Amino acid sequence: MEGLRRGIGWPTVAVVLTCAALVMIPEVSSTRFIVGGNMGWTTNFNYTVWAQGKHFYNGDWLFFVYDRNQMNVLEVNSTDYDACNSDHPVHNWTTGAGRDVVPLNVTRDYYFISGKGFCYGGMKVAVHVENPPPPPVAAPVKSGSTRFTFRAQIVVPAAFAIAALWDSFLQLAV
Repeated sequence: MEGLRRGIGWPTVAVVLTCAALVMIPEVSSTRFIVGGNMGWTTNFNYTVWAQGKHFYNGDWLFFVYDRNQMNVLEVNSTDYDACNSDHPVHNWTTGAGRDVVPLNVTRDYYFISGKGFCYGGMKVAVHVENPPPPPVAAPVKSGSTRFTFRAQIVVPAAFAIAALWDSFLQLAV
């Protein structure tokens, strides 16, 4: 117990090493789109206009919020989308809660309608899912900043590792 009071302790070392590892991992992001924004999945709304100008990328999500007692979320092909035909959906995303999440995990066109006649009232949306753009290219490294880059990428994590080993050695010695 005395060793834990003098040193920084294993929990602290674990947190520091986890933070150091997370800093080195590149950021991955996806977007959850609430279909229709504040209006949600409802009639008398133009979802074509809502989808315009938005970029849907592989890994994003569509979140449908609607009246669960009346409406549903059906994925259909383009022909059934144009005709508002809900007889043969590709997938029925309706879970019964009125809060349905659809993963956009394939690069392609997706077509969604609400059956029970609501499609004729405008409840249909088509989205084109594409691969995310490549990450931005890093600016060329100037010769004066090489030391800082080396220090940030190698020396700092190495210092954390050495500190963790030293702490564990001190705890074993006590």
